[in-house]
Amino acid sequence: MSSAKEPQSGGAYANYVLFVLFLVYIFNFIDRNILSILAEDIKADLAINDAQMGFLYGTVFAVFYAVFGIPLARFADVWSRRSLVSVGLGFWSFMTAASGLARSFGVLALCRIGVGIGEASASPAAYSMLSDYFPPRLRATVIAIYAAGVYIGAGIGIFLGGYILEAWAQAYPTNAPYGLKGWQVAFMAVGIPGLIMAIWVRTLREPVRGISEGLVAPKHPHPFRLLGQELLAVVPPFNLIGLRSHPAVLRKNLLMASVFALGAWGLIWLTGSVAQWVTTGFGVWVTFTWAQSLKIRDPATYNMMFGSKAFIYTMLAFPSMAFIGYGAGFWIPPLILRVHDVGVAEVGLYIGIGAALGGFVGITSGGMLADKLKTLFPSGRIVLGYVVIAGKVPLLLWLLYTDSLVAVYIINFFLTAFSACAGGVPPSTAADLVMPRMRAVAGAYYILLNTFIGLALGPYVIGQISVMLGNTGMDDATSLRGAIALAILCLVPALFFLIMAQRHLPKDEASRLERAAALGEDAEVQMGN
Repeated sequence: MSSAKEPQSGGAYANYVLFVLFLVYIFNFIDRNILSILAEDIKADLAINDAQMGFLYGTVFAVFYAVFGIPLARFADVWSRRSLVSVGLGFWSFMTAASGLARSFGVLALCRIGVGIGEASASPAAYSMLSDYFPPRLRATVIAIYAAGVYIGAGIGIFLGGYILEAWAQAYPTNAPYGLKGWQVAFMAVGIPGLIMAIWVRTLREPVRGISEGLVAPKHPHPFRLLGQELLAVVPPFNLIGLRSHPAVLRKNLLMASVFALGAWGLIWLTGSVAQWVTTGFGVWVTFTWAQSLKIRDPATYNMMFGSKAFIYTMLAFPSMAFIGYGAGFWIPPLILRVHDVGVAEVGLYIGIGAALGGFVGITSGGMLADKLKTLFPSGRIVLGYVVIAGKVPLLLWLLYTDSLVAVYIINFFLTAFSACAGGVPPSTAADLVMPRMRAVAGAYYILLNTFIGLALGPYVIGQISVMLGNTGMDDATSLRGAIALAILCLVPALFFLIMAQRHLPKDEASRLERAAALGEDAEVQMGN
């Protein structure tokens, strides 16, 4: 039996935890997304181009966020999740504030790496906690409410960034204190409060792992030893140590490393972006090595995830949609500043509010609709993916090509609402396809792909296309608009992946316990506490 102090599934305290974690995710995206509205000032101050800004916002952050998300997710499956979120929040807030001291592209990139590693701790642990605090029938709704922090945080970040930039320029047109620029002050202003929030998170109670489904997982005897093993699995050259006793696996790893290196070289030759493709190639190889290591160390988890076609296609479908989501989301504010005669504070206010409200409405209503549709048929949640595509394409094209600034602000609200409505679907679907002890790592794998495909590539590729179009003689506004429009083509493969995920999901979810038992898992439902 659990002790009296152990929180049970559901109830008022569960709602309180959801609220606190929702605030954490708001901080997560304030710190991450403020770079969008600061982009034009950073470009001018550090003398960098659109592709380099896309690299700063996306790739350098995303690769380390994704790579470290895996070991931290495994750690979340065996250690105190509230403590992990607290430590991670404190670290990424510190690194955001430190970004305000950057005076070069390289230093700012290093700070973004730190922000990425810190933020990697939050969502896998939060997904796992919320899956224990609430029953499975509410899973998509609850995770959607948590994920609404993405849009609230992104909106607040854009608003605060624009406001601080303009206020600082007005207060100190010359001779600013310590020579600080407005964008540097903005980083400090949003980073420091997160340190206080980290203390609050540490006061939460840790739920019993697996209690919401009666599949209570035993406590791991050596969680920090596991963390060390997981970190070694992603940090070169230590990530090859575990493969030494499996020569065939090691040979395959080295072969794939050569393939990734050759691909990176080709893309460097094509684009001239050394940092982008070296970083991306490194991240892909590290992820591949981790998967090989997981198959050796925990074959049950590996096969529950990658032995499910529904899991694989779901993990490809939604990140493919995130390519245009992250890419357009980052570049829309700079595009407005280039196309329309408007101040940065105004853009930050209306785009920020529209993104925050639209995202919140979209993701929460979408989560509730997803859970309702699932009660009607097993793959009902996947339908929200089609809703995203159907709403996103016409609205984004309208926003890009309208001459009315007022129309841009209004369209942005609806565009964000449609883009957000499926946010709770992939992590809840991943949780439904694996055992409780595997939830955090399954959620982290979704975040990894979402980060690599959406965040690492979306902003950079759009920025790179903008640079290439600009080299043909287009002005910077026309080239950026064309680049965003071309990126919509990523929704074609996303549609195919959605269809395949919906086809396989009913069978894979219904056979979850049988698949787990065949892999040696104790899949018997434990009665009581």
